Amino acid sequence: MYVILVYDINLEEKEGQKVLRKVFKTCKKYLTHIQNSVFEGELLDSQMLALNKELDEYVRQDLDSVILFKSRSQKWLDKQFIGKVEEDKTSNFL
Repeated sequence: MYVILVYDINLEEKEGQKVLRKVFKTCKKYLTHIQNSVFEGELLDSQMLALNKELDEYVRQDLDSVILFKSRSQKWLDKQFIGKVEEDKTSNFL
């Protein structure tokens, strides 16, 4: 499945920076980093379960949030760019 992941980590609390680093590193293991707190990519069901399990270890339920947008395939998603786009980081092609 094709996934877009967006997170918001509360940095006002003492542990915020630590949580942010761990969430970022976890997301980067599974998906492509495209913008500040945004990742995208294709995941197998097993990878999605593993990602959710890892994030659940770090995300503080009362302070942070992670949103996963899921689609059958990237071809079912229309992308529109507004503003300065120096490089299309959303392309998974080499």
